[in-house]
Order: sequence, then structure tokens, then C-alpha cells
Amino acid sequence: MVTRQLPKPAELLELMQFKKPELDARKRRLDAALTIYDLRKIAKRRTPKAAFDYTDGAAEGELSLARARQAFEDVEFHPDVLRPAERVDLSTEILGGPSAMPFGIAPTGFTRLMQTEGEVAGAGAAGAAGIPFTLSTLGTTSIEGVKAANPNGRNWFQLYVMRDREISYGLARRAAAAGFDTLQFTVDTPVAGARLRDKRNGFSIPPQLTLGTIVNAIPRPWWWYDFLTTPKLEFASLSTTGGTVGELLDAAMDPTISYDDLAIIRDIWPGKIVVKGVQNVADSKRLIDAGVDGIILSNHGGRQLDRAPIPFRLLPEVVREVGRDATVMVDTGIMNGADIVASIALGAKFTLIGRAYLYGLMAGGRQGVDRTIAILRSEIERTMKLLGVSSIAELEPRHVTQLQRLVPVAAPVAAAAETAASRPRAPRATAGSASASAAAKTAAKGDAAASRPAKPAASRAKA
Repeated sequence: MVTRQLPKPAELLELMQFKKPELDARKRRLDAALTIYDLRKIAKRRTPKAAFDYTDGAAEGELSLARARQAFEDVEFHPDVLRPAERVDLSTEILGGPSAMPFGIAPTGFTRLMQTEGEVAGAGAAGAAGIPFTLSTLGTTSIEGVKAANPNGRNWFQLYVMRDREISYGLARRAAAAGFDTLQFTVDTPVAGARLRDKRNGFSIPPQLTLGTIVNAIPRPWWWYDFLTTPKLEFASLSTTGGTVGELLDAAMDPTISYDDLAIIRDIWPGKIVVKGVQNVADSKRLIDAGVDGIILSNHGGRQLDRAPIPFRLLPEVVREVGRDATVMVDTGIMNGADIVASIALGAKFTLIGRAYLYGLMAGGRQGVDRTIAILRSEIERTMKLLGVSSIAELEPRHVTQLQRLVPVAAPVAAAAETAASRPRAPRATAGSASASAAAKTAAKGDAAASRPAKPAASRAKA
């Protein structure tokens, strides 16, 4: 039987210690965000629909983005037990320089439309965290402005090849003169993808006021106040604006971009050069042969060709083919530090975050970007400790299994060969002929098997 007594006042006081209220509204909402998805919810609440959807959306049915995120979720980790990892070292070296963590900030266009601090907030937060920041050709802060915001950190520049080639050449020279150490030569945007959210929202540069945008703006006066009371948007390359994002891209970009353009930029650029937007093994090999320092496996965040390959799924094979000769990086779909850990374990030297950074920016400006980085850092550290690894260098493919959801069918040629080989044949008179037939069948089956992806370890064990 339980013995009861009247509570003692002193004991009650110990139990009733109230949390000190946080009077700073921005800090209060950011502290409540425990994941990148939490930041996304805040960003959606605080940002007009057209600007939020431009960030959040992808091309057409948005299948590429959904598949990329699903691929990271379809990961099984394999921790080592009794392997103390009390402290973990997240630092790494990438493209000849240091980074405090195995990720940097990817290039994003029209960034000040999401939140007025834009690239200045991103570059400043990246510099404070010791990670690289990438300015887009379509950024809304100048090359020199980003350098001023991140004077001692690593700045990278993302380059589109414009119809007027001299614009691109001039931007590359300006970035080099400002001390940017790496150039991302982007190859997956010969024309703009069909970003249907933008079309449905009537999203344009500069934003056009309609009855819908006015109604949507009423509960978000702070965004319009910031937009209207800060300097006019400045683009790194566009001298004229007016139209949807797709129209601006189509007017500026050149679908005739080729290896000749890469060679010219390679001659102009004095630092490291990586090609962004690589989506198959064959192109990876050709680009390394062309002399680039690295490649970024990317489908542009799902914003160009919908149903494009999933970069994370491509990673192991590309690393196997070219990883010894060049730096392989990956982006698209990263929403958790565990996604970064899985990428590094499978051979990526580095990763880049785009939307995750922008969700933080929209949620709270510079402080929101700081929060994005802090969330990812804590998730990386916790995942590594639970895996029993103390440094980035200790992560290995054995720590990760990619579980299969979308399984490619056999290639048509290999499937036909297998079918032909399996048909019954009339008996031959000579043993040599019979041996040749059996050998052909075996080879055909081998080719068909090679065209199918290997099963994950768990599936093989079950089989």
C-alpha cells in the first residue's frame, strides 16, 4: 500500500521552475525548429506563396525532387558497437582548401526575393561556420558584395554560359579577381525546366502585384516591408528583367553550350573548376578526361528535367569509375545531416545544400541560416557517434545500404539476348557446338544480370 503525505513546499518549488520566456520572437521561433522540415514550415508561414513556391517547387510533376528525398530516406545504416566516438571531427579538405564540415551552400538564384538579406546572410553564415558559399550567376548580390560579406571565408562562383559569351567571361574574371577559389560550370540548364508552380502563381521578376498576391500578402506584411524598403534587386548577370523566371532563363541561356565552351572557361579560370549537373557515368568519364577538377552529381534540385536520375543513387557507380581521378560531390534532396553522412560514406567528397539553406533564410534571415547549419551539424555529429566513427575519413561504404524502391528493368538488348538464349534448340552432332551454345547462353544471362542493379545486402541475405 502506498504511503501518502502532504507535499512539502520546498519540493514543490523544485518541480515548478518555469522556463525563462524568450522575448526575441525570431530567436524563439528558430529555437523551436529542430529539423530542416520545421524551418520549412516556418518559412511557408512567413513568405508569400509565389516566393515560397519558387524555392520549394520543382519541374512539372516534381517527381525528381520527391525521388531524390526518398532515396535518402531509403538508407539503412550499419553501426559499429563498442567503438567509442566521444568526439567527432567533421572537418575535411575539398578542392585544395579546408571546410569545417562536409557540406557547403549551393548556388541559388533570385535569393533576395525569398528574404531581403539574401546572399549576404548566406555568405556571412557560411564564413562564420567555416564552410564554402556559392554565388549563383543569377544571384541578387554582386560578386564584390558577397566577398565583402565573407571576406576571409571560401567563396565559390557558379557560372552559366550565356548567349552573350562575353557576359560569362566577364563574370568569371570578376570572380577570380575577387578571390573566389572555385568555379562551378553548370551544364544542366540549356533551357529552363517547366516550373509549373511559378506559372500558376504568375511569379515574375520583379514581382507583379495582382489581387491574389495582395490577398496573400495581407498576413505577411513584414516581407513586403523588407522588399519595398531595401535596395533594388541587383543581379550578378542580368541587366534587364521582366517576365517569369523561365522566360528570363530562356532569354539568357544558350542551348548550344558544348565542350568548346568548357575549354574556354578552363583557360580563363585560374582556380579549381567543377562541372555541376552531371547525371551519368559516361559524362563523368568524359569530363574528367577534359581536365576538370571535379564533378557535382546533380539534377538541379529537380528543377530542370523531371524524372531525371537520382544523384544519390548514381553516386557509388560514379565514385567507382572516376573517384580516384577527381573530386565527386553531390546535391539535390538533402534535408538531414544523416543524408550528408550517407553521401560521404558512399564516396562523395562533399555535399551542397540549396533549399535547406533557403528555408532557414526565409524563416529568420541570417539567424535562420545559422540555425540551418547548426541543425545539420548536430545531425551529422549524432549520426557519426551512433555509427561509431570519429572522423569523416572513417566513413566507408560498409556503413550504408541503399534500399531499393525504384528498380530498373533489364536493358532491352540484354533482355532479348537472354530470351533468345533460353529458347530450346535442336541437338547438334558435335560436342563442340553444344559447348558453344551453352557458353553463349551463359554469357547472355551474365549480360542481363549485369544490366540489373545489385540487391541490397539485406535482400541478398534473405534470398
